[in-house]
Amino acid sequence: MTATQGDLASLSRFIFRAPRWHTSLAFALLIAAVAGVGAFDAGFVLEDAWQGVFFIGVPTVVASLLTTPVDRRFGGQLTYNRSSLLALTCEGVLVAVMAVAGAAAVLSERLAQGFVFDALIVGLASVFALRLLVVLAISGRSVVVAAIPASLQTVTAAVLVFVYSGTMQYLHLGGGPLVETFVAISMRRAAEAPPALGAIAAVDFALLGILCLVYGAGVWAFVRFIDRPWERSLGVSMLDFLRGFVGHIAEGTDELEDFFEQIGEEAVVPVTVLAFRRGDGSEKARFVLPMIHPGPMGEIGGGNLPQRVAATAEGLAFPPHATAGHDFNLVTQRELETVIETAESVADDIEYAETATPSVRTRSGDAKVIGQAFGDDLLLASTYAPNFADDVMYAVGLSAAAEARSSGFDEVMLADAHNCNDGLSDVEDLGHVYPGSERSFDLMEAARDAASELADTPQEGLRLGTAWDPTDWTPREGIGPLGVRVAVFEVGDHRSAYVLVDGNNMEPGLRDRIVAAVGADAAEPVDAVEVLTTDNHVVNKTKSENQVGAAISQGDLVALVEDLVIEASADLEPVEGGMASERAEVTVFGNDRTETLASHANAVISMGGALAGAVVLAAMAISVVVFFLA
Repeated sequence: MTATQGDLASLSRFIFRAPRWHTSLAFALLIAAVAGVGAFDAGFVLEDAWQGVFFIGVPTVVASLLTTPVDRRFGGQLTYNRSSLLALTCEGVLVAVMAVAGAAAVLSERLAQGFVFDALIVGLASVFALRLLVVLAISGRSVVVAAIPASLQTVTAAVLVFVYSGTMQYLHLGGGPLVETFVAISMRRAAEAPPALGAIAAVDFALLGILCLVYGAGVWAFVRFIDRPWERSLGVSMLDFLRGFVGHIAEGTDELEDFFEQIGEEAVVPVTVLAFRRGDGSEKARFVLPMIHPGPMGEIGGGNLPQRVAATAEGLAFPPHATAGHDFNLVTQRELETVIETAESVADDIEYAETATPSVRTRSGDAKVIGQAFGDDLLLASTYAPNFADDVMYAVGLSAAAEARSSGFDEVMLADAHNCNDGLSDVEDLGHVYPGSERSFDLMEAARDAASELADTPQEGLRLGTAWDPTDWTPREGIGPLGVRVAVFEVGDHRSAYVLVDGNNMEPGLRDRIVAAVGADAAEPVDAVEVLTTDNHVVNKTKSENQVGAAISQGDLVALVEDLVIEASADLEPVEGGMASERAEVTVFGNDRTETLASHANAVISMGGALAGAVVLAAMAISVVVFFLA
């Protein structure tokens, strides 16, 4: 990924899974009780705590329990966990506002009790604004509809204050017995309430309504301003992306796929399968290479492509990284079914050969290619190690494969070893191999040279040994569910080992350590070694940088590979191999969409804070004017 995409992905570290709703409620009631002890003076600590729970905690409980059903009644998607956390956060905002106002009133003789109640009105309006913004972001409703669930906490608090402050007596203009009874009950409640609430007048509720309208308009203007660039360039709403991004990281939902599906484009991608079978016809191993990118993150889209591919193979599956970048991310997991079905169809059409060539390695500039022919088909794997590199672009991979195919091979599988990078550095270019670059021509020349040399190399009988360890490492440590897999090919007295690690790129130097450890000087030496990663993005759900070797002991990984090479060498047996390819029609992100998306999101982040500050200042200025006029 580019630095821009990395900046966006790194924001996932700020997102957390919402706690269970009852945990948020319990904490909210505790905060309300503590705030009551500090705010009220009933002469008894438990009475103060109860008043805090009643006047501060009850609105939080009501908002926590009712926001979700009300929001869903209007087509929203708020969960109870999210609504409870939102209510708790808003309670914290209100308590903080009141605490600051109370402290200011105590320290300054010029500020009367009325200042505290003015702060209460501002706090309740701010709670409404915050809730409105979150409901808009998560549920995607219109601002008018979103205002209904967003207002629950503020309205509940206002109703309690209205009843217990005795304000109703100023609005009573007569009525029947039912009204008289209700007013009488209200007056009795007011007598039981904290005396300070008696200072609240009817005009305060009118001010609260006006401020809620002002703050709501500010939220609407803020959202419309930051959403406009997204609608113009991508035709989608930023709130849809935000909702999906937070939902996937915090709740594990797949809402983000709905957003990606809206911006996706149709693409035709080759799906190539290299399979090996024993003499009895059973499959021993299968290399599967669809020319898509296993992203964008977690299990969204094609993020867990390697595991899905491996689950469908009869033999041990090796799904290396293809020559494709983030523009070729699948938009939904449903697209994976198309890829897998195509791979199964391809496997049925393979024509097998009993011979193969020893592997060769060629180099042009920074590019190095290891290649091996199986009958009339060719396997190539490219690396730029020890230099840093990231994704090889789709067009470059197609061109390099075409150069190799010109030597007379029927099918070519070109894998990007993706095995040496320095992560997200300060530079904009993180090692992408794009069309027209010096590296792209290096790769094409190295692929052509390897194919030319292999076309003239005699073929002999083929033996294959495999080994696999799922490992105890987790995606958070940079290792996906496929762990580490090794395939050792023996042609004559020449052995070639392909090591596949289920992760996203490698720390600098680690690939070279592995190659040296299992090379000619090893206990079970092999003549040629290449280390590949799958680029599985399940390791990038919460980390934009999580390369193989960054979080685990590199020495332990090297030792594991040594053991697996020995195990695979002991597993050598005669096989025949063959390759076939078909094209699949899938929906991917599309040309430059990933960079556009990341650029827009980062622009919102950089500008959003300043814009939000301006909106808040404007709203506060209007609040001062409203209070002055009132």
